[in-house]
Amino acid sequence: MKLVEEHFGLAGKVAIVTGASKGIGESIARFLADAGAKVVISSRKQADLDILAEEMCQAGADVTAIAAHVGDSEQLKNLVEQTIAAYGGVDILVNNAAANPHYGPTLEFPESAFEKIMQINVKSPMELTKLVQPSMKARGGGSIINISSIAGLTPDPGLGMYSITKAALNMLTKVFAKELGQDGIRVNAICPGLIKTKFSQALWEDKKNLDRFTKRLPIARMGTVEEIAGLALFLSSPASGYCTGGIYTADGGTTI
Repeated sequence: MKLVEEHFGLAGKVAIVTGASKGIGESIARFLADAGAKVVISSRKQADLDILAEEMCQAGADVTAIAAHVGDSEQLKNLVEQTIAAYGGVDILVNNAAANPHYGPTLEFPESAFEKIMQINVKSPMELTKLVQPSMKARGGGSIINISSIAGLTPDPGLGMYSITKAALNMLTKVFAKELGQDGIRVNAICPGLIKTKFSQALWEDKKNLDRFTKRLPIARMGTVEEIAGLALFLSSPASGYCTGGIYTADGGTTI
């Protein structure tokens, strides 16, 4: 038991999780808090965050809710500043918030949606990394986890621009892993496959399409948010101390 606490425990650590009001982000926040971290949950709507924070605090977690739209640089700055004011610093950053404003051929991708998807899926993780780096360096290091997608490894039909942004996020992960290693900061990415969330509902709500997709997988089912959160806990913890620049798939074998 002591080995588990030593290598997977997060007591005294401070984490920021974006897109944390539901789905994968919520599950990651719960896992990190249960491991002992002080967790700042963030998404666009303060009311949704407050409900989740109250529930988690009643269960004994140390959680603070700070609303921020990741497409707004000033709100990102405020998120980090408020976190440091509340807890003294940042040790873990989970860039989970993402957008997919269009489904269809990439040639038909609306120009008005291009900046939005690039801002949220690529620029905001880069900006948040820049904002937390001074605190992490001062505290002796940290862990940054980017929630990417297997769409960043091989393009999904109808999700061309989403795939492009996730491929960029994977490379951003590797670039920062090289550049921030000297500061003791590890940077890794998780690439989920089909996970049952509201974000992916269009892909799994049709049972025939779902069965057609999952029956060919080595693990012939959808994944759960807890299975992604468990991997995020590992990458947040001392157990993954020699892991950086990794692109970890959790996809039931889709990309084999």
